[in-house]
Amino acid sequence: MTTEYDQPEGASAPGEIQRDGRVDVLREVSRACVRIYKEQFGRGPEHVRSFWAGPDSIICFLENTLTPVEKTLGTMDEHQRLRDMRMLFQYAAEDEFKNAIEAITGRKVIGFVSGIDTKADLASEVFTLGPADS
Repeated sequence: MTTEYDQPEGASAPGEIQRDGRVDVLREVSRACVRIYKEQFGRGPEHVRSFWAGPDSIICFLENTLTPVEKTLGTMDEHQRLRDMRMLFQYAAEDEFKNAIEAITGRKVIGFVSGIDTKADLASEVFTLGPADS
């Protein structure tokens, strides 16, 4: 399985300049999220994309992350149970997510929101960053 790291330029819109001058920040964010997913769930996503969502937020979309057992829960229409299980494990790794993003961006993560659409097999990790050091 090959993971795609879309948006290699690291911009959230055509022509946007990378905030900290590092063109690989978003690629590093995507890779960190894939690594954490592999550690938590035993497999990473098939596709991942990260974007700046304004000057102080990064959102990472991860597609096709469900394990075979989780997919079975979905076919059994146990979506709420599946969401509850996923959220338990994703928030158990909250410090790991935050530490990775802080190391990549050099900014403190002041907010973390994790979500999953179990029917679409689409997860998202949202990081709100504190002020950049001057």
